[in-house]
Amino acid sequence: MAIPFRVGQALDVHAFVSSPRGDGSSEQETPSSPPMMLACLEWPGEPALVGHSDGDVAAHALCDALLGAAGLGDMGTNFGTDRPEWAGASGEVFLGEVVARLMCAGWVPVNATVQVIGNRPRMAQRLEEASARMSGIVGAAVNVSATTTDGLGFTGRGEGLAAQATVLIARVPDGPGTPRP
Repeated sequence: MAIPFRVGQALDVHAFVSSPRGDGSSEQETPSSPPMMLACLEWPGEPALVGHSDGDVAAHALCDALLGAAGLGDMGTNFGTDRPEWAGASGEVFLGEVVARLMCAGWVPVNATVQVIGNRPRMAQRLEEASARMSGIVGAAVNVSATTTDGLGFTGRGEGLAAQATVLIARVPDGPGTPRP
């Protein structure tokens, strides 16, 4: 009998484009620098994240958790750096594509949580906006939260960000793999 739901979990990390200063902050963004994209939102004045795409760790962790729960691989196998058509793609584009692939495989997202780990940007004032944005893209409730590591590790030194995501997906009624009476 097919399981009617699955849980997925993932972690993603990216370094800041600019190098950190000794005090843990990063160099200022230059006018030619791309904006930081995080939780499918633009963060003006913050250094961008290094990546083949936009480096959105929150979106990437959510994509990996969704793909893993459905048994569809991960970001690397689906959108790897050897695939030039995905170069520079936004987290929003990836999430939309992942949800479409889940649905084709007979799954739908039920809910998710994404936690961003790092010293900056300060996310408290935009957590509700980030949750609403990601929920709208995924088509299910996504709760975005943030924390620091109290100065420990690469995120504590201001070298980059990490994000972890946990998701619940369910079988589409009458979709592939749905148990039949």
